[in-house]
Amino acid sequence: MIKTGLNFMGVLLVVMVLGSCGNIKNLQYMQGGFDTTKLSSYTLPPIMIQKGDLLSITVFSDNPAATAIYNQSASTTAAPASGTGTMVPANSSPAAGGYLVDDDGNIQFQGLGKLHVQGLTKAGLTDLLNTRLSPFLQNPYYTIRFLNYKITVIGDVAKPAVYSIPSERINVLEAIGLAGDLNITARRDNIRIIREQDGKRSFGEIDLRKPDIFAHPFYQLQQNDIIYVDFNKTKAAANDAVVIRNIGLATSIISTIAIIVTVLKR
Repeated sequence: MIKTGLNFMGVLLVVMVLGSCGNIKNLQYMQGGFDTTKLSSYTLPPIMIQKGDLLSITVFSDNPAATAIYNQSASTTAAPASGTGTMVPANSSPAAGGYLVDDDGNIQFQGLGKLHVQGLTKAGLTDLLNTRLSPFLQNPYYTIRFLNYKITVIGDVAKPAVYSIPSERINVLEAIGLAGDLNITARRDNIRIIREQDGKRSFGEIDLRKPDIFAHPFYQLQQNDIIYVDFNKTKAAANDAVVIRNIGLATSIISTIAIIVTVLKR
């Protein structure tokens, strides 16, 4: 009878461990093999200038005195909002510390006036500036940056927030890392990306359990993207806690039975 009871408890312990392993597998990213031929090379999509973007544009050339006319004064950069450390773009004038793209897709550029920049890449804006400034400057060149490049991560993550991205490049995995990773109750199979561009809204869904996420068209994020992480309705965290508790209880029972058997054999 005692031997039969020990065998039963042993089987129960194995079932609990296997059940726990199943839950853990559901929490793993990028399960399975990688198609290295398909995923080893990639092309970063160009960043398109959108309405509401705040651009920093600095002009250089071989004649600095003439160049100064086309640069915003360093003394007119925007002050941080109290307690936030973030820029407060009031308008597209030099006093804003950058050029805000208005609702018509234009900026008021220092020394040139209105320029339509919506839909241009940095290279496209460089070509436009060359066309306008080459008659006045010798060998002009530019530094162009997005001052308000940001993404939003919400839902079942450790630190939901709006994140400023100085590098102007970020992918889904990096965004999740910034947000402190997914909580154990989060769904890995349906990370939703909400993107607004040119007055249209598009949606992407990424399954983090698949190794081909690197080829997903929404893997590389764009400015103002929203990443939403849904809750796992099966409550994996609660299930794992129950499994761990049951394993501990089963181990204690088996240990107690083993002690009793040892005493009885003496």
